[in-house]
Amino acid sequence: MIDIKVPTVGESITEVTLLKWTKKEGAYVERDEIIAELESEKATFEVNAEKAGILTRLANEGDTILIGSILAQIDETATAPVAAIVEAPKPAASTPVSAPAPAPPASVEVKASPVASAIIADKKVDTAAITPSGVGGKIMKGDVLEALANPGKKAFAGNELFTRNVRVEKMSNLRKTISRRLVEAKNTTAMLTTFNEADMGKIMEVRKQFKDKFKETHNVNLGFMSFFAKACAIALGEWPAVNAYIDGDSLRYHDYADISIAVSTPRGLTVPVIRNVESLSMAEIEKTVVVLATKARDSKLTAEDLQGGTFTITNGGVFGSLMSTPIINIPQSAILGMHKIQDRAMVIDGKIEIRPMMYLALSYDHRVIDGRESVSFLVRVKELLENPQLLLIGKDPVKTLLEL
Repeated sequence: MIDIKVPTVGESITEVTLLKWTKKEGAYVERDEIIAELESEKATFEVNAEKAGILTRLANEGDTILIGSILAQIDETATAPVAAIVEAPKPAASTPVSAPAPAPPASVEVKASPVASAIIADKKVDTAAITPSGVGGKIMKGDVLEALANPGKKAFAGNELFTRNVRVEKMSNLRKTISRRLVEAKNTTAMLTTFNEADMGKIMEVRKQFKDKFKETHNVNLGFMSFFAKACAIALGEWPAVNAYIDGDSLRYHDYADISIAVSTPRGLTVPVIRNVESLSMAEIEKTVVVLATKARDSKLTAEDLQGGTFTITNGGVFGSLMSTPIINIPQSAILGMHKIQDRAMVIDGKIEIRPMMYLALSYDHRVIDGRESVSFLVRVKELLENPQLLLIGKDPVKTLLEL
């Protein structure tokens, strides 16, 4: 019998939560097959079978388990089950074989009883306003009548109108960590936020002009994040205090830009890191963003993916946020908040023009970064975004030519 123990996932992590079993009790598992998913306070990770055999589960989903504890056992002496293979009879050589016509795609239909369907069709009821009560989410007659009797009223899924139910769920380790770190950031830093706005017109023109060629050449989409990451990397090199943080009685400066990208997942907010952004091309940044976002969505981020960032970018604009004050991702000293691009009336050379504008917010630790540095950093980011040609060398090409 082989013991499968909870692996060490970080120096400061002493326990994990069993999110789910991917193999059933008593199932035969192959070597290296995934048997469970665990969650630490920083990330989720998988546990693999060290040997092939019959699985015995020793913990339940939702349990908190100490590092090094036995999670499961595998009986490696068990014989693998023989899968029955049924071979279809081969047609005679003289018999012509024709490929069957593909089945037409099944139409997506709302599950409803015949009477309910008739009322929906007759009264033209929006099925989104109906709370189904039948087995498997089937809409019944009473559900339709309830919706007709209460126009504009919709209970939460699976509940009745005017319910007073309260659900209590245990906080996950990840949510506990997010809670603790946010409170720590508010209580231990002298946090302040400065605002500006950027005209995103030129970047949008670049993307429109080159997005197809960029995708064809690099096999990745050209998004906004590469522009922001590159602009921040240049500005961080010019204003090193924004890329520093307090380490005891010292300030730790970084001669590189490891930029954390805030990613929202079903289990909470994570901040995987893009290493050495200053040394990456736009395509390399976009490819890294895709890899990290996919790993975050699939709960595949490792502790290494999340450690060591020197600065953070968060994009509330994807959710429609127009303005916010992001909280510093400690121990870092600053975080840039992107927001929704919105057409606004702007005065350009004495004339009113409609321009696609984005509010920018830089929250920073005033213990490390002075007002001059924070404002100058954000103004520099604005300048780089509004003049994307500057992202190539960080300077105006004409001024560089003239050595100005």
